[in-house]
Amino acid sequence: MTLGWRDLVFWVVTLGGGMTLATGLLRPMERASAHPTRPITAAADLGPIVARVNATFRSLWAEQGLAPAAPAPELAVMRRLALALCGTVPSLEEVRRFEARPAAGRLDTWLDDLLHDRRCADYLAERFARVFVGTEDGPFLRFRRRRFVAWLSDVILENRRYDAVVRDLIAGTGLWTDHPAVNFLSVTIAEETARPTPDRLAARVARAFLGARLDCAQCHDHPFQPWKQADFRGLAAFFGGVHSDFRGIRDAENDYRATDRKTKEAKLVEPCVPFRAELRPNAGSPRAQLAAWVTDPRNPNLARVTVNRVWALLLGRPLVEPVDDLAAAAEIHPALVALADDFTAHGSDLHRLIRTIAATEAFRLDSAAEDAGDRHEAEWAVFPMTRLRPEQVAGAVFQAASLTTLGPQSHWFARLVVYTGRNDFVRRYGDTGEDEFDARSGTIPQRLLLMNGQIVRDRIKSDFFNASARIAGLAPDDRTAVEAAYLAVLTRRPTPEESTHFAGRLAGTSGDERKDRLSDLYWTLINSTEFSWNH
Repeated sequence: MTLGWRDLVFWVVTLGGGMTLATGLLRPMERASAHPTRPITAAADLGPIVARVNATFRSLWAEQGLAPAAPAPELAVMRRLALALCGTVPSLEEVRRFEARPAAGRLDTWLDDLLHDRRCADYLAERFARVFVGTEDGPFLRFRRRRFVAWLSDVILENRRYDAVVRDLIAGTGLWTDHPAVNFLSVTIAEETARPTPDRLAARVARAFLGARLDCAQCHDHPFQPWKQADFRGLAAFFGGVHSDFRGIRDAENDYRATDRKTKEAKLVEPCVPFRAELRPNAGSPRAQLAAWVTDPRNPNLARVTVNRVWALLLGRPLVEPVDDLAAAAEIHPALVALADDFTAHGSDLHRLIRTIAATEAFRLDSAAEDAGDRHEAEWAVFPMTRLRPEQVAGAVFQAASLTTLGPQSHWFARLVVYTGRNDFVRRYGDTGEDEFDARSGTIPQRLLLMNGQIVRDRIKSDFFNASARIAGLAPDDRTAVEAAYLAVLTRRPTPEESTHFAGRLAGTSGDERKDRLSDLYWTLINSTEFSWNH
């Protein structure tokens, strides 16, 4: 295989300038460099709502007699944000730039930058896509999942009103290629009818936008909840007139029928909402009416289930479990109510919601505290330690192997390697599908993939383009090399004991031997329990 002249020029420039860049990254920056922040979407002060949420937790901790953990180190919070919003650890480049900023408020300004970064939009788009359309490929030619995710990424980056996005999903029309929102409907197209499936859409709307597992009443009245079979059928009937043809998704007359339990006859079912019927408008198509009812500010369900899911994305588990069944909860957490009220009052601003949660005391607590027990974690008096999802592990492995930030600005070849490598890693590691907050334990094959897998070996081997080899060749001394490896892999500095131990392992080495020692250090850190958990 021969390189084209454009690629050859690229690699020459990269090799020539890369050493200067990497050398700078291996040493702490002595002064702040210019790093412009993008405009903040939500200009309103977050102080009052953050104080309200903090007060709810403080009150609960006092009732339980719990002393909260101390604040977490800044780099630990930075790592949490990167994993939650980008699915990866921060690069060494980002850590150096972060630490070069003025200390006051730099976490908040870095988060603002992150929310305007395409990496964040792409990652959150995939997380929300799993809620909206699942992980399946859908019907051939009638569903474009990649087009749908790309559209979601755009609306998240633009910080479009979330309620407007939901209305597009429920009531959208047109071709799934030209109007990506209708893929929410076209993914359910049944082969035998060539039409979207009302029952599947009703179940998805109930879980994603109402926080209710109404599909449990699909076959009979729910034994433990107030949902009746008629509630589910009435919701499904809103989609009874949806058709799909060469013009895409369109509406026609409702013909959703269900078998009467007494007469065994198939009877036409009229659309009806399961509660708060007075909020349903009389005008418009059935789907437009449903969309208006779901997103009505007086209907708290959409805001609450959205807050619960975003909280889970940031902290690893939802405030109310399960994440999509708030109706089954004995009570709604007061912090969730406060955040949902603020979300509605400020125009369903997703960026504001993320910034608010990230500013709360619960999010910024350490994951360890003296005499901490199960009650501490249950009541959010410590940051809950959760196992990283497969895509987060994959993202962390690839990013740790690069001193610079991997993202849209990377060379196309680097992006291709990361894209294919991460997908392969997730496939082998085991995708969690839609059950993203299932607290399942790790498996032996997962540990073996990290310990012996070819993907990990390729990322840590003594290749000039890998971080371990570059640190070995460019770090001015042993302790700096160890510190750079810890920052790149674990987003923290080594303890004095760790620094002394590993610097001793590097002492007196050079050339290939030194690269091999750094490669061994990388392998050790990636295979540590600390690497695979958020904390």
